[in-house]
Amino acid sequence: MTFPSRLLAAAGLAGVWCAGAGAIVDNAALPAAVQVPPGHALRLWSLGRGEVHYACRRQAGVEGGYAWVPGLSAARLYDLNRREIGWSFEGPTWKSVDGSRVIGRALAAAPAPAGAGHLPLQLLRAAGASGQGTMSGVSYIQRLNTRGGGAPAQACNARREGRERRVAYEADFVFYGPR
Repeated sequence: MTFPSRLLAAAGLAGVWCAGAGAIVDNAALPAAVQVPPGHALRLWSLGRGEVHYACRRQAGVEGGYAWVPGLSAARLYDLNRREIGWSFEGPTWKSVDGSRVIGRALAAAPAPAGAGHLPLQLLRAAGASGQGTMSGVSYIQRLNTRGGGAPAQACNARREGRERRVAYEADFVFYGPR
């Protein structure tokens, strides 16, 4: 299945930002933890392609004493026509090509249905914004349909402490605003 058909009904989608007209996310079918509260409507869908940076670190309370710890992540955002429309980077922050940006604060996560090796699904609340463009007025952000991005499969142990790995991922980022 191609990426748009997983989440969206393509009828009526136009414009660089794939604004909500015709886009469908069935929140009722998602895990309760990552559902957007009532009173918010889909404003923007994008496909994020990027990397998560992991470092092998000593971790108290972890079996074996070491674990891959996620650090910075960065992705490019694309619309349904695969045009670059923005970026996702530390914070987490999303910035559109028009210069507007929104910073999210994680509220909840749920395991990816595809299983191990994939980033969890996530719900974030907008915690700050700047600019008067596409990202102004965003209230919630979902990370859905994750592929990849999970901790490296390579063992993390004393011999590998301090090593870093980059893991590729894709995810749908869905932006909502008040109705």
